[in-house]
Amino acid sequence: MNKTIRRTSVFVLLLVFALLIRATWVQYYDGKALADDKYNRRNVIQTYAEPLGNIIVAGRSVTGSARTKSGDLAYKRTYKDGALYAAVTGYASQAYAPTQLEGIYQDLLNGTDNRLKTVMDTVTGKRAEPGDVVTTIDPAVQKAAYDALGAKKGAAVAIDPKTGKILAVVSTPSYDPTSLTDANTAGPAWKKLNADPDKPLTNRALRQPLPPGSTFKLVVAAAALEDGLYSSVDQHTASPDPYTLPGTTRELSNENPNAPCENASIRTALEYSCNNVFARMAVQLGQDKVRAMAEKFGFNDDAQDVPVRAYTSVYPSGMNESSTALTGIGQFDVTATPLQMAMVSAAIANGGKLVSPHMVAQITDGGGDVLKNYDDSAGTKEIVSSSTAEQLQSAMQTVVEKGTGTNARISGVTVGGKTGTAQHGENNSQTPYAWFTSYGKAGGKEVAVAVVVEQSNAARSEVSGNGLAAPVARAMMKAALG
Repeated sequence: MNKTIRRTSVFVLLLVFALLIRATWVQYYDGKALADDKYNRRNVIQTYAEPLGNIIVAGRSVTGSARTKSGDLAYKRTYKDGALYAAVTGYASQAYAPTQLEGIYQDLLNGTDNRLKTVMDTVTGKRAEPGDVVTTIDPAVQKAAYDALGAKKGAAVAIDPKTGKILAVVSTPSYDPTSLTDANTAGPAWKKLNADPDKPLTNRALRQPLPPGSTFKLVVAAAALEDGLYSSVDQHTASPDPYTLPGTTRELSNENPNAPCENASIRTALEYSCNNVFARMAVQLGQDKVRAMAEKFGFNDDAQDVPVRAYTSVYPSGMNESSTALTGIGQFDVTATPLQMAMVSAAIANGGKLVSPHMVAQITDGGGDVLKNYDDSAGTKEIVSSSTAEQLQSAMQTVVEKGTGTNARISGVTVGGKTGTAQHGENNSQTPYAWFTSYGKAGGKEVAVAVVVEQSNAARSEVSGNGLAAPVARAMMKAALG
């Protein structure tokens, strides 16, 4: 064989090897990437080739699947009481990426989760029977919150303090996920929902932190008691009234100018929601100590999964004393979700211990066997001592019995709470946010609740935590403890 033929043969052989390598790369690497690509129509066809698994509330499926009448997608997702549970389920759409529990457990619900596969499924490549998601939601509490919020723009969360089970997650205005399930009709519904200024697709309960106002005073009080700044909720504080913000000439006023807020105890200051006491207290403690306590409750946690990822509730840093004072009353750059403020009340109600909040009890395979039990894996951490928790419980009960939270009273139930009216807009130019966080105990049962009302039909002068948010909390606590 002459040199030219030999070189040509080697070159051709190298080309063949290159083609083989490229084919292998496409088949095993690019092939997987193409298969997983969100624009690959085959994935959607496979997902909706069979009925999906379901999301369960109190033993009842609140989701389903319906046979389609035409097209290459055999089934579509359906919802029962869709608007009621939208903040829990999210949506599974033929046209858009799934959200909330539908998104987190997408593989489980469509049967592609490897944990669902039998040996035969692995051999044949057949899609496994889909699994189910069993939630911790209590339908009575969920409906009580939804009905009580009504036409108001707001949100509510309820937690069992002993177990960490989330009993309700409600965001209003809501939407019906069914409107987004069918690829043929989802487009107009999607445009309408996204154009709505009230943002019904936003999960306000978990994913819209707002200034918590005076409900944050519970965190400041906890920091003061734990630090030893004050020995009890009944010790008088060093709190001039009016209180001039450090480094300024601005006097911080109280909503009730006749309230006994000068040098008031923590109990009295919570009862009348005295701004001067908690602003001064935050400065006395210093921002680092207040932040440390806030973070123990869950603020500044950017990985708060329940299992839906909640937006971070924030306690800021790098402030001067004037700004630190404003954080003491839940203003300046302090923000919180209803989930976060429910966690504050839950920890206080549970003797200072916070059980990790979660709204999924377990996930199961197609035969009902448990793949993972989240109730068993819920962690517990001590936020404050039992002594501090007991004192705060007592002070919160005073708020409800004869203070700013009387609309939360329930006959035969021990209720403790804290109101909040948070400023909104420059110089409080817009309608304030009305907050209420509380706990209720009766007959061995407990529940912790947080409610925020962003907007209602009430006149601005009538906007308050007691007037708007406390009745919602009351309805939820009655449903949970009944």
